[in-house]
Amino acid sequence: METPGVIAVGAIRSVVDRTVDLLDSLTSEEVTPAEVAVVLREHGETDPAPTPEDVAALRGAATELRSVLAAPTLDLAAERVNALLARTAHPPRLSNHGGAFDWHVHVDSDDEEAPLAEWFLASAALVLALLISDRQRLPGGVCAASGCERVFVDTAHGSRRRYCSRRCATRERVAAHRART
Repeated sequence: METPGVIAVGAIRSVVDRTVDLLDSLTSEEVTPAEVAVVLREHGETDPAPTPEDVAALRGAATELRSVLAAPTLDLAAERVNALLARTAHPPRLSNHGGAFDWHVHVDSDDEEAPLAEWFLASAALVLALLISDRQRLPGGVCAASGCERVFVDTAHGSRRRYCSRRCATRERVAAHRART
């Protein structure tokens, strides 16, 4: 039986993972269309062929999504998600891309022809909105580890997450311990 209140499963978890991986890869100004295609393929997209223009637009989208995750308050995160949804989301619809995938929700303008940046922003904003409404807290953040700028989406229902990975959390704990001794 599913745990009540837990929404980050299945297709939603897939969008969370894809969003984080794309955000992290798009942080680099030198990211290439081929590198973006690899990330998209790793998350189930078939034959992605982003152009340099797509990558530039995706980098802009990544900046907007990072601003949601970097928001210091829930109200500001919600305001930023609402602005993204107002600009990019269309009426929700179920799609399986002609039977090629499981049924999932689309909120971009077209299942096959929407620009990559629109698709990325609309789907990520929808998932962030669901996380905010379900848990009533920030949907993620920027890693608190010194020197790390990776983002994370917090899908846990325990205490609020501060680090992108256990590695960063451990590194910070060790550094704090060494500073005290």
